[in-house]
Amino acid sequence: MGLKGKTVLVTGSSRGIGKAIAFAFAKEGANIILNAATSADELLRTQEELKAQGFYSYSYLADVSNYETCREMFQTISNIYGNVDILVNNAGISHMGLFTETTPDLWEKMISVNIKAMLNCTHLAVPKMVSAKEGTIINISSIWGQRGASCEALYSATKGAVDSFTKAMAKELGPSGIRVNAIAPGVIDTKMNQWLSPEEREILEDEISLMRFGTVDEVGQLAVFLASNRSSFLNGQIITLDGGMV
Repeated sequence: MGLKGKTVLVTGSSRGIGKAIAFAFAKEGANIILNAATSADELLRTQEELKAQGFYSYSYLADVSNYETCREMFQTISNIYGNVDILVNNAGISHMGLFTETTPDLWEKMISVNIKAMLNCTHLAVPKMVSAKEGTIINISSIWGQRGASCEALYSATKGAVDSFTKAMAKELGPSGIRVNAIAPGVIDTKMNQWLSPEEREILEDEISLMRFGTVDEVGQLAVFLASNRSSFLNGQIITLDGGMV
């Protein structure tokens, strides 16, 4: 894949999709930087799991929705590794409920985590990528950013912003040899879906042509492909990974 020795920062990588993406890059020989905002114990466990499989990683506890905290993290990364070659903007939160029952505080939190964190990390990663004339940015979106989801209006809105930002930055950074793409997962088997009852899960599976939820490993494999030289002419795309959801 041509990723050996590349430095990869995966935000929100203490669990779920972010963790699987970090493992997928580690298996390709990349230098892995793990990140979480508050889950220090999970972040340490993920680092230990990587170590147990023979992979070294560096972990940094930081709220990437805060620009100054994010800047400090990038400075530390620069001191240790130099450039961030591959940035995976994965940090995100979701909320289910009627929009009229949400509050401005929740709006601000979701915008901060799902949009501002992506803006912060991209803003800080891009200058060195431009200097190097290479780099890859992968944003983790959602199918709901394109389709919209009832009772997930805020989440859908923020992921729609992720899609637009991805397309715009691909055009802006392409001339500098930097590719920007996004992955829009459908229903992935994570803790986020554990609230579903067996009946609800079955109904949801019936809406997926492959008749199952996706796995975090499948998202990780796609992220590796998007960062590799095998996708060297792929830019500005929102790749839907939903098992053929109808």
